[in-house]
This record gives sequence, C-alpha cells and structure tokens, in this order.
Amino acid sequence: MDSVKQTCRAILGGLARYWWLLSNGSRLKRWFLRRSDIEMWFDNERVIEAAINSDSLRIAKEKVVFDDFREFNRLNASIERGDLRLDWDDRYLCLDDKTQETGFDRHYIYHPAWAARVLAKIQPSRHTDISSTLNFCAIVSAFFPIDFYDFRPAPLYLSNLNSRAADLMDLSFADESIESLSCMHVIEHIGLGRYGDPIDPNGDVKAIKELCRVLQPGGNLLVVVPIGEARVQFNAHRVYKHRDFISYFNDLDLVEFALIPDGPVPYGLLYSPSEDDINAQKYGCGCYWFRKPVLTPV
Repeated sequence: MDSVKQTCRAILGGLARYWWLLSNGSRLKRWFLRRSDIEMWFDNERVIEAAINSDSLRIAKEKVVFDDFREFNRLNASIERGDLRLDWDDRYLCLDDKTQETGFDRHYIYHPAWAARVLAKIQPSRHTDISSTLNFCAIVSAFFPIDFYDFRPAPLYLSNLNSRAADLMDLSFADESIESLSCMHVIEHIGLGRYGDPIDPNGDVKAIKELCRVLQPGGNLLVVVPIGEARVQFNAHRVYKHRDFISYFNDLDLVEFALIPDGPVPYGLLYSPSEDDINAQKYGCGCYWFRKPVLTPV
C-alpha cells in the first residue's frame, strides 16, 4: 500500500512540476535569454579587453618608433642628406622586428636547404618540381634547369625556369619519364580543398602513385611531409606516421631520411635519426630521398 502511495505522490509531483513549467514558461524563457545575454557579455568583454591590451601595446611600440624617427631626422639633418625624402606621414611601421633572434619557419627554411644539398650531390641534367615552395625553385634554377608545375600556376619569369600548370592526381607526363623530381610539403594538402583542388580523402595516395609512375628507373624523388601523430587537420594538411608514410613507396628505395624536429631544439636537420627521435614528434618534418631501382633483365 505504501508503494502505491509513493507512486501516486511521484506522479502528482511530476504533474505539478509540469503544470508549473507550463504556467511559467515565459518567465523561464526570459531567464534563459538573460543568462545567454550575460554569458555573451562576458565573452565580448574578454574580446574587448584583449583588443584594448593589443592596441595599448601597439601604441607603446609606435611611441618608441616615433622617438627613433625624431633621432634619425635630427642626425639626417646634421649630415645634410637630402637625396631621400623623409616624412612621418609616409611611414611604413614594422613594430615586431626588435627581437633577440631572427625568427623563421623551421620547416620551410630547412627542407629546401636539405633538398638543394641533395641536388648538389646528384647533379641532374634537368629537375622537375611539383608545387614545392617557389623560393626553392627560383633559387635552384640558377644551377639546374627547373620545370615547375602547380595546380595554381605561378607567373615566374626567370632564366632556366619553366612554370606551368599540373594536377598532381593526374600528371600528364609519360610513364618513367622524369629523371629528377621533387614534391615537398605538398602531398599532405591534396584532396582537402584548400587550394581549390577537388575534395578527395584518398587524394594524397593518388598523388604518390602518380609521382612513382612518372619517375624513371634510377631516378631520384625528393618528398617532404609533416610527420608525427597521424591525423588530418582539416582543411590545412595531414600529418603522417613515419613508417606508414614510407610504406606508400614500397616500389622505391629510401636513400636518405632527414628529420626537422618540432619544438625548440639547438639543431636543424637530423640525418638518420633514431626511432625515439622520430616517434617523439607531434608536428615534425620528414625529408625523404627515394630512388627507383633499375631492374636488370633475368
């Protein structure tokens, strides 16, 4: 009997709460809206506070530069240097360059340096590059003829450098026709749509197959990708596990591997790094020099 009474009380209590919610619905709605407004206000306050702090820092930096300008103007007048016009209204302020060290992107400084050193070893008669950094192709073209291809062709005009369009998932080159080939910090982007390319989760694998297809026997292929904890950081890039990435190139021989470690380290390129060094990466940079074997007739 007691259990029946308890059940009835629970049902009645539920009905009473439901009736209270119905009768006070507009009040509850106003309360939730007010709470949402308060939370939004706090969020906006944090944004405004950050903007004020940033603006205050910028003003302080501008004052330092203005003091430098007045000193420069004073010294300039004393030496009667009149060949260059000086006007504060024509200023072009660079406020963030007074640092203890020169900062740089470790991936994009070290990997072209590694690739240039490989090309200096192999001395190709002609080199083909697919979508690597323009600086690499522009500089190396001083030493080797370079054919540069990109999904978004670049209007580069230099001697020894041809710039053309190509789709890495469907290269127009004949099978086994390229003696020296590079594709650096590119494969990880293919199929993510970042550069206007078609969405394709398997785009990177298709690109690798194309690179292997067009490389001639005895030819060299330089590939650079992020390595570390395997993942897709949409729509920027993929990050590969080192051993998994090598497995995509089973038909090629790995001649050299160099690692650009992530994090603050006192060195740039690690040649033949240990497995511990490789596995410690979250967003390192792997530099792979592959060569297609020359098959001897049986």
